Amino acid sequence: MRSDYIRIYKTVHTWTGILTGMALFIAFYAGALTVFKEPLARWAAAPVAAIEVPLADTPALIARTLATHPGAAKGFQLNLKPTEHEPARLSWVEREEGQDDHDPLNGRHYSATLDAEGNALVSESQPSQLAEFIDILHRVVGLPFDTDPNRWLMGVVAALYALALVSGVIVLLPTLVKDFFALRLGKNLKRMWLDAHNVVGIISLPFHIVMAITAVVFAYHDGLYALQDKYLHSGRLASAFNQQRPAAKPAPRDPADMLPPVSLLERAQALSPGFEPNSLQYVNLAGPRAMVRVWGSDPAALAPRAMGGFVALDPWNGKVLSRDFLPGTQDAANTTLSSFFALHFATFGGTPVRWMYFLLALAGAWLFYSGNLLWIESRRKKQRQSEALPGQRLDTRLLASATVGVCIGCIAGVSLTIACAKWLHGHVADLNAWHWYVYYGVFFASLAWAFWRGAGRAVVPLLWLAALATFCIPLTTLLAWLIPGLGLWASSSLAALGVDLTALAGGLGLVWMARATARRVRLGAEDSVWSARPAEPTPASAPAPNEA
Repeated sequence: MRSDYIRIYKTVHTWTGILTGMALFIAFYAGALTVFKEPLARWAAAPVAAIEVPLADTPALIARTLATHPGAAKGFQLNLKPTEHEPARLSWVEREEGQDDHDPLNGRHYSATLDAEGNALVSESQPSQLAEFIDILHRVVGLPFDTDPNRWLMGVVAALYALALVSGVIVLLPTLVKDFFALRLGKNLKRMWLDAHNVVGIISLPFHIVMAITAVVFAYHDGLYALQDKYLHSGRLASAFNQQRPAAKPAPRDPADMLPPVSLLERAQALSPGFEPNSLQYVNLAGPRAMVRVWGSDPAALAPRAMGGFVALDPWNGKVLSRDFLPGTQDAANTTLSSFFALHFATFGGTPVRWMYFLLALAGAWLFYSGNLLWIESRRKKQRQSEALPGQRLDTRLLASATVGVCIGCIAGVSLTIACAKWLHGHVADLNAWHWYVYYGVFFASLAWAFWRGAGRAVVPLLWLAALATFCIPLTTLLAWLIPGLGLWASSSLAALGVDLTALAGGLGLVWMARATARRVRLGAEDSVWSARPAEPTPASAPAPNEA
């Protein structure tokens, strides 16, 4: 390929990376954590003394709950395997008119159980939505609200991200075989970072292509669903999700006449023997198109949604309304479409695949950070052609400060808001609002510090802050075990313990980064934005130490 074409693609790769890199860092870092969304939710959930209701008694629980709270008929969930974050057998969310159904943070949460006399006990709760908050950061690239405009902006970022991938591969093509596994260690730090950037990028390229394409699909999914419904589902997609308008107001039906959950589960499992149900979602029981979605997963099949797949049944007679989203029984067209979700959410292959996605997402976040660093250092090299010891341009210094503040501020903010899920519980009126306050407070404070001090003087303290905030997660659990009087708690589940161990490893990694970066800013080239030393003039022909 001609060299002038390579230069064009390199420019495209550079500027698309710069325009989207910091937003994508947040998306990938938060996305790595949401791979283990359920363990995070279980770690943060406060212990609740819930009265256990046997599955055989759930018909009475449903009937008596609907009798005292008719609003629950719009939609409620029956949990088959109660956990720390979903301890009640029956729960539901009520939303005001006009609230965005895509935003899981909207609404009031209720749960119901039976007392000793068999009466329905309904209580309003404020479950921790820490995992949902981090997922929102992932979905809308760090913006504070999960709204349509923010999702559309995320789609633009994802499209530019795809362009950066394509142009980066084209730039590497001429030397791909020679440089694929080249990692030249030594004093030339820029060369080492560039080699690592290229190797990590090429190895994880399939993962990044999947993320870019699926993110665009999710951003504009409403229009894509309309096309999917017309050409693949023959108008039945709305039926599966209960979105049709009622033809007429139906006559009221007695919830006691519904099939018991045990019978619905038997019918669902008869359709797919490998299907393992975990919840039943009842929808629109007072309307003309009542249904119950039996949600679950199949270890041998991909899941079409992050929470698994489902079969839609009529709650009164058990008739199958839709099986287009039932894992293991989908036709080729639906399997192809479901693969977009499965490949993005890692809902296939079990725990090994989820750990692989976790590590690939963290590596992706590093790619965006290192890409900005490489561009900043390349500006210095070009300036040296005409200046002995050039001063850094304002745009270069601003980009360096923004990169440090955004990327490390995101890490510190996420870690501290996770720890605060336990420290602030019972001490603030709205804990979920405080997750926003803590994260954005740390994030913007880190950004302000980076711009005030400059990248070279700000980066090491920020890395130590991120390490300390990350260590606060396992330290919180340790203190809960050692000093019960603090009001903290420690879950005994392996899922929650995994959160602590992962945070411990992450904190140690940040300590290593802080120490290595401290050496870099102390001993690196004086004219680098990453140096904390005052610049001293040197002859133009003499390279600075640790040339980067």
